Amino acid sequence: MTVRAPEWLITEVRKAKRNNDAGEGQKTERLLDSFGLSTVCISARCPNRNECFSRDTATFLILGEICTRNCAFCAVERGRLPDPPGIDEPYRLASAIGELGIGHAVITSVTRDDLPDGGAAHFAAVVRTIRELCPSVTVELLVPDFGGAAESLAVVLLAQPDVLAHNLETVPRLYPRVRSGADYNRSLTLLAKTKEISPDIITKSGLMLGLGEETEEVEDVLQDLRSAGCDMVTIGQYLAPSLRHIPVSRYVMPDEFDLWRQKARDLGFKSIAAGPLIRSSYNAAAFFQGIKKEARAGK
Repeated sequence: MTVRAPEWLITEVRKAKRNNDAGEGQKTERLLDSFGLSTVCISARCPNRNECFSRDTATFLILGEICTRNCAFCAVERGRLPDPPGIDEPYRLASAIGELGIGHAVITSVTRDDLPDGGAAHFAAVVRTIRELCPSVTVELLVPDFGGAAESLAVVLLAQPDVLAHNLETVPRLYPRVRSGADYNRSLTLLAKTKEISPDIITKSGLMLGLGEETEEVEDVLQDLRSAGCDMVTIGQYLAPSLRHIPVSRYVMPDEFDLWRQKARDLGFKSIAAGPLIRSSYNAAAFFQGIKKEARAGK
């Protein structure tokens, strides 16, 4: 059964897709193309893409555009044999960050189960190159689970990103249907292990609502995240990228997102973003600055 999106949400999506500054957005897209870079904004069909591009920012997608997983919610292309990682991609990415004047860079990737380290060394090279070419830029990584390999995570953390994010996406019961090839406990362990190895690195995760989860299940996930030391959480509405993807089970009203924001605050998260069009990387710079400001005030 198809659940029709409410008119207010359709209006919000249309508003988000309307470019705030068409000229600036096109300029950003051309620059990214000139550096041969991919973004999750385009690959995952993010509704906020035009807004971000018009503000000279984007969430970079490294390690190619072919994912080796088969998640039912994701629009990123999938396949078993992606191309090898681009050796010069860290340099091209850092150069584009400098050209755009980005102050807080967000980098994610497809999942590369075909690589022995899951792409960890490439992530680390990206961070080191940004540090070298753009020393004032803060770096947020949204990483895959690296197949649960603690040594791969350690390689990434050694490069010292400012934020290490990994999205749980949904509740454990829905993993077999929504996140094929992923494992809830493996993902949770990655976040906990990050705090164990590098206590000062800010950790972050994200959830989607509207996939068939129950209230108690979402509460349990938030509690699990806090138990793993997760500092930041984002909660948004799942929007099916196409008819081929898992359908939306329900549309969450804005006042429910307000309740989840308060619940997360009560649990002790240091930064919470919750709303229909919230995505894990949306306004990441503002949320990062907010948590750093709070940390300074607490000293």
